[in-house]
Amino acid sequence: MTGILVLDKPEGMTSFSAVKKVRWCVREKKAGHAGTLDPMATGVLPVMLGGATRFLEFFPDEGKEYIASFRLGIRTDTLDITGTVLEERPVTCGRSDVEAVLGTFRGEIFQVPPMYSALKKDGVRLYDLARQGIEVEREARPVTIRSLELLPDEGTNTNEYRIAVSCSKGTYIRTLVDDIGNALGCGAVMTALRRTATCGFTLDNAVSVEELEQAREEGGAENFLIPLDRALERFPEVTVSEKQAIRFHNGGSLSLSRIERFRREPAPAQLAIYRIYGPSRDFLGLGETDSVTGDMLVRRIYSGR
Repeated sequence: MTGILVLDKPEGMTSFSAVKKVRWCVREKKAGHAGTLDPMATGVLPVMLGGATRFLEFFPDEGKEYIASFRLGIRTDTLDITGTVLEERPVTCGRSDVEAVLGTFRGEIFQVPPMYSALKKDGVRLYDLARQGIEVEREARPVTIRSLELLPDEGTNTNEYRIAVSCSKGTYIRTLVDDIGNALGCGAVMTALRRTATCGFTLDNAVSVEELEQAREEGGAENFLIPLDRALERFPEVTVSEKQAIRFHNGGSLSLSRIERFRREPAPAQLAIYRIYGPSRDFLGLGETDSVTGDMLVRRIYSGR
């Protein structure tokens, strides 16, 4: 079974366990996910199934969006509410102060990755070192915060806030919250995180574990799968002849001058990726134009498995 299933990952489940659950529900052994979510986080987790795992690199890594909740006046070792409390401070700032400080975090900023992360230092995961009580120096890295907005109040705790974040790959929302708390002078800790978009998928595409389990019992879990070529619609399409389809499927390049689309319009001057279809609308894979050689090169062949 090949396709993409977008899971609305529940709180308390690791990304590995989430993929295992999806594999069981759709009865597919080969699976992998895009963009790890911590156990406390919920939301969009794209799971590539079957032959779709070979196309992971072609899904956009940018455009990650989150809704995060945080509490002022506290700091923990993990930078979220699940960690050990390191410090509590009085909170003397209000909503207007929080809103004002957010402006300093929009655009390109530098972040120091948290110790509780999957990054490696000398081949060892940082979270493994952190669990041993070891803290190592980490270099600040540039990330981009495209938008950062304070959301309406929820609940009665005046020291709790929610933000909507759109950011680049590699951004740690826990670190962003910690930096906001430090800028306010009282510290802050993330209390909840929900990913609302990644890899071109949103919550509108997502299915819950409960819905997936019910569909498995009814024999319809595959109905939640997004076809691979539909998930790659950001790339334009090209239809080739039967002979060209056979050549492409066997790994051979195609002459752009012999492809119908490029007889009607000029081929792009820069490298460009296309979805390749046979004459019967069967998806063959992804090709890339080469203006120097005048060929459509094979980038990835779709085998259906």
